[in-house]
Amino acid sequence: MEICPYLEETFKILGRSWNGLLINYLSRSEGHAAHFSDIKRDLKSITPRALSLKLAELSEWGLVEKKVISTTPLSIKYILTDKGYALSQAMIPIEHWAQEHLELKDDAI
Repeated sequence: MEICPYLEETFKILGRSWNGLLINYLSRSEGHAAHFSDIKRDLKSITPRALSLKLAELSEWGLVEKKVISTTPLSIKYILTDKGYALSQAMIPIEHWAQEHLELKDDAI
C-alpha cells in the first residue's frame, strides 16, 4: 500500500520544528495575525533567527503572509493565508486527540 502523497507533503510541513505551533498560534491570534515580537514573547524557547526562518518557510509554502503596515515606525504583521487557516482547522482534531490521550509533564503546563 502506498502512502498518500498529499498527506506526506503535509507532514513535511508540520513535521518541521515550530511550523505546527506557529500555524496554531497565528490561528488563535486576533485576525489570525501577530507581530514578530508577540510571537517571540509567547513562544519563549524559539530563537529570533529560528522564528525568522520558520516564518519565511511558511510564507514560501503559501501558509503565512508578511504584511508591512505603513505606520511610523513601520509595523510588520504575519498573517495566516486562507490556506494556512484551513490547515490550522484541520489540526483541531489532532489537538483534541492529544488532550484526551497524552499526559504532559509538569514543566510543559
